[in-house]
Amino acid sequence: MKTLILLLGLMLAGCAPKPMPPGEASWYGPGFRGKKTASGDTFWPGLRRTAAHRTLPFGTVVKVQRTDTGQSVRVVINDRGPFAKGRVIDLSKRAARRIDLVEKGHAPVTLLVVGCKERYRRRHKNHC
Repeated sequence: MKTLILLLGLMLAGCAPKPMPPGEASWYGPGFRGKKTASGDTFWPGLRRTAAHRTLPFGTVVKVQRTDTGQSVRVVINDRGPFAKGRVIDLSKRAARRIDLVEKGHAPVTLLVVGCKERYRRRHKNHC
């Protein structure tokens, strides 16, 4: 019942959950700490669960689920990337830790768009 209410609320808000094509996730962070992301946010890889995606609007909330372990994490898109071939999303180190991705460096995942962070609507044309 709670899931149905959540889905209905997201649909009415124009943010219906949308599955994305599966692919590989990786994490990034070394060398970028404290620098600006494409959205203008400061990148704090150990403090925030954020991610880079090539096309999703800034502020999009995405559920990233490993297909090999079932572990999942929710992240907010605030940067552009990944730039490695075959990768669909780059996670901050904090997000990667949540799904045990740091040591291996990459893993197969599915992505599900689940919402939008409202604060991005005020700052960006390319928002969810």
